[in-house]
Amino acid sequence: MSAKTAQRTITLAHSPDSDDAFMFYGLATNKLDTGELHFQHLLKDIQTLNEEATRGTYDVTAISFHAYAYIADKYALLPHGASIGDKYGPVVVSREPVKPEDIPGLKIAIPGKLTSAFLALRIFNSDFQFAVVPFDKIIDAVKDGSCDAGLLIHEGQLFYESMGLHKVLDLGEWWHERHGLPLPMGGNVIRRDLGPELIREVSELLRKSIRYSLSNREDALQYAMQFARDMEPELADRFVALWVNDLTLDYTERGREAVRRLLNEGYEKGIIPNRVAVEFVGE
Repeated sequence: MSAKTAQRTITLAHSPDSDDAFMFYGLATNKLDTGELHFQHLLKDIQTLNEEATRGTYDVTAISFHAYAYIADKYALLPHGASIGDKYGPVVVSREPVKPEDIPGLKIAIPGKLTSAFLALRIFNSDFQFAVVPFDKIIDAVKDGSCDAGLLIHEGQLFYESMGLHKVLDLGEWWHERHGLPLPMGGNVIRRDLGPELIREVSELLRKSIRYSLSNREDALQYAMQFARDMEPELADRFVALWVNDLTLDYTERGREAVRRLLNEGYEKGIIPNRVAVEFVGE
């Protein structure tokens, strides 16, 4: 029986963030004909997704590119679905004005050791203390003084100034100045053992879902708002626009090179223990 005629459930794990919700709107709301495939959506925070990926738990999962270094034997990167910042990215913030060269010696709240944000920060400079803090509690950790600075991912990047915090370093700006490339944060991967035929079929459906959302932006954004952690619509719209864009639909060679460069630098600086062969489905 072929993959196209067999009843098959595909587990699809992603974060409960508005950008991921926006991306998978077409699939999650049955706007697309998926044939005999049924997609089971599982919502987990990115730290949990990274950890589960090391065990091969889900058929398709969102991951941090940093985590890909540890799961490339089990998963291949899909050629779409990435969160890539072009001249912007995770931001290091502090209560008092601090310069990037002051990062050594600081205690920095980070959202997880396998996040791409942490990898990029360590490539910039590894000489700092850190504490793993849930991403939505990092601003609190900086404000209450339990950490000297915080590494912000997600929507905190958009409103930290209104909380009285100061930008120390935008890693996406720094990465672009260094390489002329965007900074890749997260992507979607698929289990290699699904086999080429099923991988191609699932990949095309996920691409169609992203395209559908971009073509029906208002409806997709309204759906995504339920996952926006009480964000105002205007802020959610800005957040989604940052992380769901043309590079989400297709990395392009520039985006693919950015992923290779990030993982290669991580290896060359001794952060990642092995050199990673970055392989995209369809290559």
